[in-house]
Amino acid sequence: MPNALVVEDDPAVQAALVQALRGLGLVTQAVSTAAAALQEAAASELDIVVLDLGLPDLDGVVALTMLRSVSNVPVIVATARGDESSVVRSLNAGADDYIVKPFSSKHLAARINALLRRSKPASTHDEADDIIQLGDLRVDLSRRHATLAGVMLDLSRREFDLLAYLAKKPGHVVSRRELFDAVWDHASTSDDRTIDVHTSWLRRKLGETAAAPRYLHTIRGVGYRLTEPE
Repeated sequence: MPNALVVEDDPAVQAALVQALRGLGLVTQAVSTAAAALQEAAASELDIVVLDLGLPDLDGVVALTMLRSVSNVPVIVATARGDESSVVRSLNAGADDYIVKPFSSKHLAARINALLRRSKPASTHDEADDIIQLGDLRVDLSRRHATLAGVMLDLSRREFDLLAYLAKKPGHVVSRRELFDAVWDHASTSDDRTIDVHTSWLRRKLGETAAAPRYLHTIRGVGYRLTEPE
């Protein structure tokens, strides 16, 4: 069974989160501080972390940055902070998802199940079928990495998922809604900024900008298209 870690200092919220995760069949532990979370992440094989930002010993975003130095475990930030700067800082620090309190256990379950599905290694069949080549951009779906002109791209899990989905439909315009449903597996009224942040980061790693795109093109008011440079 998957192993989960809840990082939450409010006893009532912590107990509710643990109950919800155990109800999903996850082996769940809980800690109340960033220090304890980092120690647990370094010592255990975790499959998912639910992290609050308002921790007593360390800001959650700082803790997340430190966590990324020891583990690539999927992290859902679960916090009362709903402002855009907190969302962007958390995603930039390595969060895979962001959910604002209060939320239902069903909503949390959908987010967790989506992350667990996407973090599973892709099954291999014919390796040639898992390679997508667009100009100098090479996307290896089975090994989950991409190279540009032979240089490995340092992509987060979400950035790779976004690139891979667009690469599977080269030349086709993919709507923002389709991208969000396919890559994030859930809907929210404030998700436009999530896509904007990740496409901006992906463009930067592809060595381009929105004003001068080579591979990733914005179709204003519709979505995005990945193409081989002319």
